[in-house]
Amino acid sequence: MGLTQAWLREFGADAAAFAASAALVAIYYAVLLARTRRDPTASIHGVNELARALWVKHVMANPAKDVMAVQTLRNFVMGASLMATTAAFLILGTLTLTGQAENIARSWHVSSLYGSASAELWVLKVMCLLADFIVAFFAFALAIRLANHVVFMVNVPGPWSHAELSPEAVAGRLNRAGRHYATGMRAFLFAVPLVFWLFGPVFLVVASAGLVLALHRLDRTAAV
Repeated sequence: MGLTQAWLREFGADAAAFAASAALVAIYYAVLLARTRRDPTASIHGVNELARALWVKHVMANPAKDVMAVQTLRNFVMGASLMATTAAFLILGTLTLTGQAENIARSWHVSSLYGSASAELWVLKVMCLLADFIVAFFAFALAIRLANHVVFMVNVPGPWSHAELSPEAVAGRLNRAGRHYATGMRAFLFAVPLVFWLFGPVFLVVASAGLVLALHRLDRTAAV
């Protein structure tokens, strides 16, 4: 019992803040999922997927558009490559923080009235941030991989001898690339509350609430 009380006194505020932040994000995504099930285009992600599917269908039906298609996909790959490189640099920068836990864990909590200044907990927070950037890196890398596949498929002349080369199948691959890209960008946004968590649990909750408000603005379409 004494150990439990000591643990709660030391880490209870951070645990409660993390649970509250996770609950805020979970509620937001539950509401978003319910809304998009009723109308997929209620979210900007649904509109983007529809636009990509129509774009692929138009390009594959018009062979004269092959150069434009390659240029568009090249721009997509370049953007994903830049984001993957940024994620790699952020991973390296985050790794350097783990070796300075004893020196900066307490100094970063000076402005916080709650939470633990334990070096072990601070390393755990940095590891959560590191995992977030790793997710972003692999999401952008997978987006590049799928986009490179689509570069060749979108220029296959019809009629298509295999179902996997039909406009619907190619559009599905491009939409998967788009979803991976969106996942990487979303991981960057989730890094903001995790960075504020390094300063204390109150900052985590406030930053998470701000993130949910920002996501509400980013995910909605102009018609909603």
